[in-house]
Amino acid sequence: MAAVPVPPPPLLASHAAVRAAASAVSRSRRGRLTGDHPPQVAALRRGDWVKLICGASFEDAADVRNLSLVYTLAGVDCIDCAADASVVGAVNEGIDVAASIIPAIQRPWVMVSVNDDCRDLHFRKAEFDPEECPPDCSKPCEKVCPADAISLGHIMVDEHTQSDGKLKGGVLTERCYGCGRCLPVCPYEKIRAVSYVRDPANTSKLLKRNDVDAIEIHTTGKETDTFHALWNSLSESIDNVKLVAVSLPDIGESTIDFMNALYAIMEPHLQGYNLWQLDGRPMSGDIGRGATKETISFSVRMASVSKRPPGFYQLAGGTNSYTIDCLKKADLFQSMTFPGTAISETTISQQALIGGIAYGGYARKIVGRTLHKLPSQFSHARLEDHPDHLLEALQEALSLVGPVKGYPALRSVS
Repeated sequence: MAAVPVPPPPLLASHAAVRAAASAVSRSRRGRLTGDHPPQVAALRRGDWVKLICGASFEDAADVRNLSLVYTLAGVDCIDCAADASVVGAVNEGIDVAASIIPAIQRPWVMVSVNDDCRDLHFRKAEFDPEECPPDCSKPCEKVCPADAISLGHIMVDEHTQSDGKLKGGVLTERCYGCGRCLPVCPYEKIRAVSYVRDPANTSKLLKRNDVDAIEIHTTGKETDTFHALWNSLSESIDNVKLVAVSLPDIGESTIDFMNALYAIMEPHLQGYNLWQLDGRPMSGDIGRGATKETISFSVRMASVSKRPPGFYQLAGGTNSYTIDCLKKADLFQSMTFPGTAISETTISQQALIGGIAYGGYARKIVGRTLHKLPSQFSHARLEDHPDHLLEALQEALSLVGPVKGYPALRSVS
């Protein structure tokens, strides 16, 4: 069972602007029809579901907490995080603070991410010994890291001399989420990637908590045996969650057959809803317009296939501010039928072909710009203690969530 959360302290009067913006989000959401479905499922059916990906390997609890606070206020439907008890606690703490600002706010589902084998890129960490680095290294790894997870420097004895001339620091393990951008830039090839698999026993314990709502299983599309083994190990706890998601890459013509094989494994023990995360170009959304092309291409092909397995479909991998425009150009944004299909030729779907979008690196980047403005002594501060920064972070989050949710008026909140 989850620990009883500690009530947050009274909020400052200067949160008025934050309350105004978040209240507008909450009112807009309450005006949407959900039928007999939970609000999160209704969003998937309409095609306006938004998920925040904190990172399957990102374990900086302070940042996760603040990200969860901001994006809950912005109205996301789900927050995906590492399958780690302290990280899950940080997500829920952020959600609790958002609920203390807007008591009527819709709480997003909390999802934990696991993998079925060690080949998935989302489950690795960079590693190197800083003392093996030449003292005069230009430190390109530090410059390219999007998570600020590498810190290198010299330890000074006094203002004139260094301790031994060697570099100190290295990879901040809890911040590294395995993007791999540091690997090719090291001029001395000192950096290596260390992969791992989440412990199924610990995952089962998390699924039995009352503050975890969903699970996502990452698979590489290589084989079904490892997926089957993980699924069996979770069989006693999987029925505690409302949603089971499977994240997989585009493996070409065999993708549909592979997905149908996974669904056949899951179906006997699948009690809730299921979702397929189409992972076009993993961990690249913060790069630019080109990063989203692969996930759009993936979604177009999946939407056109009539024999795809049941469940909702959601984009990830390369998603950013350009993704919606690309979806619209493909006529797949909140579309119920595939473009060019005559209504007389098909049964009209009761749900969108693409249920929504998951934002990861890009979502963290735009809010991180605000978090980095906090004075250095407040780098791990509670964001709600700095209302001006909280409002700025919320405006950034709304610029991403608002276009999916259809809240254009909220984008210019001040």
